[in-house]
Amino acid sequence: VAQTVSVRSRRLIGGTLAPHVPWQAMVYLSDNVMTGGYAGGALISDRWVLTAGRNLFVRKSREDIQGKEPLIPKVYLGITRREEATASMEVPVEKVVLHPHFQNQTDWDNDLALIKLKEPVLISEKVTPIPLPEKGQDLADVPNGKGVIAGWGWGVHLELASPLKHLLIPLVNHSACKAEYDALSYTPFVDDNMFCTGSAKWVGNVCFGDAGGALAVIDAETGDIYAAGILSYDNCCTSQLYAVHMKISSYLPWIHKVTRGDTEKSFAVRSQAMSMLFSWQIGN
Repeated sequence: VAQTVSVRSRRLIGGTLAPHVPWQAMVYLSDNVMTGGYAGGALISDRWVLTAGRNLFVRKSREDIQGKEPLIPKVYLGITRREEATASMEVPVEKVVLHPHFQNQTDWDNDLALIKLKEPVLISEKVTPIPLPEKGQDLADVPNGKGVIAGWGWGVHLELASPLKHLLIPLVNHSACKAEYDALSYTPFVDDNMFCTGSAKWVGNVCFGDAGGALAVIDAETGDIYAAGILSYDNCCTSQLYAVHMKISSYLPWIHKVTRGDTEKSFAVRSQAMSMLFSWQIGN
């Protein structure tokens, strides 16, 4: 989380220190950004973490990733500082699942991955999943058009943060964001499966290393807190206007299919069972 320097905001450089964020996961490849670094993720159940697919590779571009298998990261839950990422806080990983159309055409297409933990985690005040959107929950209904994101991303001096920090950032017009990045090279092609956010107060913004974090919002009608998106394009820092997030509501069918354990035969098995049940009722 980056922030421009001024006398007034110097104490807020890199966003403000976050209170404990119980769904925040650290997805760790290494301490060095040149060998993968570490980034964010969101605990969405007692066995699954949702993150950006690019977090599972050392080099992030589509050109470098094509043909390569994702790495198995270390995952840490219940921490707020890098120094707390010790063996006692590590949660063993069983497998990772990239979205089937990950980087289909550009570096940021379908930039999602699910990480399955070997054992269910113990839910507590320090470790609690964040809900996914329910049907009908829409970003247009978010109070004040803002959400909160936390991360260990680079600060103004381009170093990874040790303490977890957070920002309250505004949702921005989809068309304006798309037009901005359509005119620039090496930026996302902003489609309907994405949404964008702008800078926070005091010109704070997300930066390298924040990707994978959940943008948490509040439903205006019910007061429910849920993860509206997973940060993908975190390159904005202080040089670009907008961060780009994967819109979770667009990916719910895939998330549910993976987390309930579907195989290639699951649909056929269910269809055959339903056919037999209906035919038995009709025949009797």
